[in-house]
Amino acid sequence: METEALKEKVIECLQKIYDPEIPVSIYELGLIYEINILPINNVQIVMTLTAPSCPAAQTIPVEVDQKVREIEGVNDVHVAITWTPKWDKSMMSEAAQLELGMM
Repeated sequence: METEALKEKVIECLQKIYDPEIPVSIYELGLIYEINILPINNVQIVMTLTAPSCPAAQTIPVEVDQKVREIEGVNDVHVAITWTPKWDKSMMSEAAQLELGMM
């Protein structure tokens, strides 16, 4: 599978994963910083969470790993959590801001 096509499938997958406390996908929230498709269809995702104390801190990265692994053509998945840059509301998509009544 072509790298760009696989990346699109990963993005589609991430748009279906929600922070349990916010009715918006982690992708629209701006929690996904990087999606890299490496040789042999290995997927590397660099992401953050809304706060280090986020109750979902233990579950969201595991869910991302499991769901992305299910995509046809994906060989391996590595999810890295980073706190730099620190997430803030300006990273949300316009759609997410509208959904949460922030616009």
